[in-house]
Amino acid sequence: MTYDRLVCANCASPVNEGRCAVCRANRERLQQENFFAGMNPMALIALLTVLIAAVALLAHQTA
Repeated sequence: MTYDRLVCANCASPVNEGRCAVCRANRERLQQENFFAGMNPMALIALLTVLIAAVALLAHQTA
């Protein structure tokens, strides 16, 4: 899950803005927890597409 859609229960603002200490702590935790958590979903789809194309190309060359 990306943290740009999370809303803080403490200050009711988006977590990615980091308006309060709770937001900032959760934002840091999410960034350290998973590299892909801060990535845009479209970037993840593009990365997956490139990986699938690379595997298909490799399989085609070895066959």
